[in-house]
Amino acid sequence: MKDLRNKVAVVTGGASGIGRAMVERFAAEGMRVVVSDVDEAGIAETVAGVVGAGGVAIGHRTDVSQRSDVEALAAATLTELGAVHVVCNNAGVVIGGRVEDLTEEEWRWVVEVDLWGPVHGVRTFLPILEAQGEGHLVSTSSTSGLGAPVFNAPYSVAKAGVIALMETVRRELDDRGSPVGASVLCPGPVATPLIARSAAQAGELVDRSQTDEGRRFDEISGTLLQVGVEPAAVAGMVVDAIVANRFWILTHPEWAEVLRHRTELMVTTGDLAGRAPA
Repeated sequence: MKDLRNKVAVVTGGASGIGRAMVERFAAEGMRVVVSDVDEAGIAETVAGVVGAGGVAIGHRTDVSQRSDVEALAAATLTELGAVHVVCNNAGVVIGGRVEDLTEEEWRWVVEVDLWGPVHGVRTFLPILEAQGEGHLVSTSSTSGLGAPVFNAPYSVAKAGVIALMETVRRELDDRGSPVGASVLCPGPVATPLIARSAAQAGELVDRSQTDEGRRFDEISGTLLQVGVEPAAVAGMVVDAIVANRFWILTHPEWAEVLRHRTELMVTTGDLAGRAPA
């Protein structure tokens, strides 16, 4: 997709962070935008900001873990804007803790939003894009999906799944010569309210903030946020990737070396830290 002007973009998790930055950048490119989120106040604020700047935006509350909600989002987009060209499966949540301590409910919550959300998004919107004859899918993963950190297993598992999902989608699209493109966004540290918003949305789930692992997770996350890039910069990378039909969107160039080192360890020592196998 070389020309984004007057096209329609749908962004889940669009009321804050990277999602909101993508909404604003798409609007600046002349696109009409659908802001999708579970945060209705955030949706209204984001839509008002775009409209106030002279853009076109509508909002739609969507729980991406529910296929019916995603189908309703697609239907509303087509009804109100007549088409859809770019779909960003971006909604995400995170929760910290040891693998064995996290409850099944906590695991399901993260995986259903972070992995099943993109699955629902692809399955719902891809047929529409192909029937239309053009379009692009972007799903947000993370560097945590490329190399899992401690105390973050559900998020890392889901984000690794998103990478596998989008690699498969892109290969299938290329195999059949589809006019639709696909990319996966793998952000490193970005200055967003993801952790605070996730805690607010967790509801009745266990509060782990006072455990040793929870405190360490918060400390690590807080440090990363302080050095994180701005969401607007990430949104610019997404636009560039869509226009160029580039699959990988890596926000931090230094991760290229991390990935090379990880692959080296995989094939030379069979270990994560370079220790020789026992």
